[in-house]
Amino acid sequence: MGPIIWLIAAAVLAVGEFLVMDFTLLMLAVAALTTAGVSAIDIPVWAEVGVFGVTSAASLLLLRPVLRRRYIAQGEVREFTSKELEGQPAEVLSEVTSDSSTGQVSIAGDIWSARAAHPGTSFAEGDRVQVVSIEGTTAVVWKGV
Repeated sequence: MGPIIWLIAAAVLAVGEFLVMDFTLLMLAVAALTTAGVSAIDIPVWAEVGVFGVTSAASLLLLRPVLRRRYIAQGEVREFTSKELEGQPAEVLSEVTSDSSTGQVSIAGDIWSARAAHPGTSFAEGDRVQVVSIEGTTAVVWKGV
């Protein structure tokens, strides 16, 4: 019965990894899978828990950093600061006015709410603009490109 419980735990942890995408639950799933294999030789429960603990610690300390470096090195995870976005070109996706932030622009492939930098100015869909600043989640844009 022990191996089945560890296999179920491994499956639940592996599915949970898809929700957080941090490699932590994946490392615990690997530990549970390893423990399932070891528990098949009929060792006591305290030994199973020990194997799980040692394997969890080893995978979290040794394997997870390697996977994270490789994942980040491939460019899969990239976050921009608001300062890095200033001056970037953007494409207007829906009309941008200075009155509200209901307009939308695409900056480096991401969609942002936007407003025009100067009163009375508006930009139509398809216009190319430049990001002047980021105010919260709103890009302030101007015709600079």
